[in-house]
Amino acid sequence: MSWLRVFLIACPVIVLAALFAAWAATGFDLFGLSLPGLLALVGGAVLTSAVAIGLMALVFLSNRSGHDEAAGRPDPTDGSDRL
Repeated sequence: MSWLRVFLIACPVIVLAALFAAWAATGFDLFGLSLPGLLALVGGAVLTSAVAIGLMALVFLSNRSGHDEAAGRPDPTDGSDRL
């Protein structure tokens, strides 16, 4: 398995473990939310973290592949002198 897949799987697991540890230590009663509200809160936090982690992984992958440098260069085959 590539490092990107391991990274994309490991990060949400770590976030879930941290949320579970916070719940085990103090409980979520201090928020005053019902069970559906807590599930929405946890789900939103996990999905937001997953999207952020995925986007950052794509930034690093794009930087390593060299596509970032090629995006600003003019194409020599089209004959234009514009940047």
